[in-house]
Amino acid sequence: MQTSIAFGAQQIPAARTIEKIYVINLDREPGRWSRVKQELGCIRDRFGNDLLSLTERHVAVDARCFLQDPSKDSEVDPYYTLADQLFVEPQPRTLPTSYELDAPIRMSRAEVAVAKSHIEVWKRVAQGAQEYALILEDDVWFHPRFARHLDQAWKNFKADDQQSSFDVLYVSYLEVKHGAPKLQVSNYVFRPERGLWFLSGYILSKKGAEKLLSMLPCRGPVDLWINHQFRALDVYATKRSIVLQRTDTTSTNSYSILPALSTIGAINSEGAALFNSRPTQFPVFAFGPSNSGQSSIGMALLMLGYRCCSDLKDLPSEELKRLREGNVDRVFNAYVNIGCIELMIGDLRHSYPHAKFILTTDAAGQTARGVLDDLEGADVIVLDCDDVNVWRTLCEHLRCAPPLCSFPKLDDLGQRHIGETPSQSAFTQKSVIAKRDRSPWVVESSHRAWSGIRVVPHPLVGEDDWVDASGRLDPLYWFARSDTFTGNLALFRPQNIEFDEDGGATIHVRREELGARQYSAGALTSHADYLFGRFESTFQASNVPGIVTGFFLHRNSPHQEIDIEIAGNLPNRLLVNVFYNPGGEGAKFDYGYRGAPSYIELGFDASKGMHRYAIEWTPWEIRWFVDDLLVHRRVLWDPTPIPHLPMKLHFNTWPTRSSQLAGRLNTRRLPTVANVQSIRALAHRASVHQQKSRGLYNLDGPVINGVQDEDTLIQPRP
Repeated sequence: MQTSIAFGAQQIPAARTIEKIYVINLDREPGRWSRVKQELGCIRDRFGNDLLSLTERHVAVDARCFLQDPSKDSEVDPYYTLADQLFVEPQPRTLPTSYELDAPIRMSRAEVAVAKSHIEVWKRVAQGAQEYALILEDDVWFHPRFARHLDQAWKNFKADDQQSSFDVLYVSYLEVKHGAPKLQVSNYVFRPERGLWFLSGYILSKKGAEKLLSMLPCRGPVDLWINHQFRALDVYATKRSIVLQRTDTTSTNSYSILPALSTIGAINSEGAALFNSRPTQFPVFAFGPSNSGQSSIGMALLMLGYRCCSDLKDLPSEELKRLREGNVDRVFNAYVNIGCIELMIGDLRHSYPHAKFILTTDAAGQTARGVLDDLEGADVIVLDCDDVNVWRTLCEHLRCAPPLCSFPKLDDLGQRHIGETPSQSAFTQKSVIAKRDRSPWVVESSHRAWSGIRVVPHPLVGEDDWVDASGRLDPLYWFARSDTFTGNLALFRPQNIEFDEDGGATIHVRREELGARQYSAGALTSHADYLFGRFESTFQASNVPGIVTGFFLHRNSPHQEIDIEIAGNLPNRLLVNVFYNPGGEGAKFDYGYRGAPSYIELGFDASKGMHRYAIEWTPWEIRWFVDDLLVHRRVLWDPTPIPHLPMKLHFNTWPTRSSQLAGRLNTRRLPTVANVQSIRALAHRASVHQQKSRGLYNLDGPVINGVQDEDTLIQPRP
């Protein structure tokens, strides 16, 4: 059934009308274009033309074509601030100790691509002959009474009344949560001062397009930036959104503001954020000569969702046996630079006729000697890891989309030797494996016989040159946090940390109305980042149910973490955990909220006295100690890879939203405290990275980087 739309009733023959419709659509989203065309074909204008006849598809800028994070140009400035965000949508309930309003936030690549797509359409409107154009994104649908509501809105703008003209008329938007100032023009139209999100549907005049182009560069996400221009524009909006966003399609955008909003308590939800894009082409085998980028290929496959075993002389016997047999019940689905596999290529081709092969070339353009001949007729590519199109070449071979981050560049590890994996029971306390994340980088507990891969250790650079970050809680090394995260019922406040004369501290958790939170807590974070070393703290945990006392290493983008936590409802038990996500510095992989936890029985109550807890972290193994007794260890892929990027060291005490983690919060036992006597970091000098900037939102890099949307947001534990 078609809907008729007047765009100005007949008694107002001079009323303005839409003369052109642009739909912004990615080349890789033909399904969305088809759905929008169906919608447009069901609506007619006052001349009897369906809207599809007025429509032109505009090819969107694809963020996946960016080889690196875009820099500032004349059209888009990719940096904005929390102050810019709070102008559009204030957060009246957030009352942290301080706001770092001017700390730079980097737009995600998707946000830059969206802004450039809209700007290109503005140019077309400004250069075109039509006075008014409707601009749509491709994930919209029309309200059943779209025609009626738009007709009523158009009556406010008469062609013979220049005072009633407009630059922008929003027909699709989301008002800010707490409302924003606006002038009610009629029962059908209002004039906003600020506070409208989305640019998924709006009518733009030729004059408005010229104005917007003169105001460039766009600073920050385009729907945020345009709010800052409202005072210089004639902006109106229909009384309700009459073009809506579809809920049956997944957004391809990513939102760089979410980490900053989390730290001030504006985002409270925390849900599973798991890696849902799984590879379809496997197994994958990669070979290459020394220094040809094999370790980079291994990391790239991890980033594409493969469980990749790389840079080994041999495989664990059971995995090798199943690989030879063609058994699908293997731990890995990708194998890179495995010496023993290079000798069995013929058998692999027979057992896996649909396998994907990758050969890398060195600086001289040479591949692994003899391997290319053995792979004649196989599904194989020869890959130069230094080629600017390496992601595209690899992903076309594997039939998948490249991630929105740079191709990894790692020094080749070479083929490492593996040794016998020690039995946990020989040296650890009784442990229980808890529920784990479902991700490509966590081996399922169903692989019962699997115990990881022990790589034979080798000396670290600078092993005899240690940096001791002092046992005392010296401000030179540590600072008190003033923020929060999604799973935390409290705001961290420096006032909740009470330092003593001996260099220790008492950390308080209190019931306290703070707007976004009803509790306050305390957290300490190192100024420096560490890559490998021994990290220890002597402390006494809280025993209040719902309270977590934590000592851990942590980073974002990608999210990696090594934990020691004690839950207040079970202070006789230690929770050890590892979070792993692949990629290099700045890679937007932050999946999983459970990690790969294990519970260790302590044999004592950690809330009754001081005990020393330690983490030893090397490239091949993580070990946990209590009072110098080894209580747990994990080698490579047991069940995760070993975190490989610098992390900050943290100590905190806080009330959790998760009753599974620490029980239901017992508010009658608040306030409570955790006492920390000392924290010490012994790390290799070459692996200690002092942060140049120590702003609140500058803890994990020079600027805040974008992450996935809110449903995939993983916030830091600190």
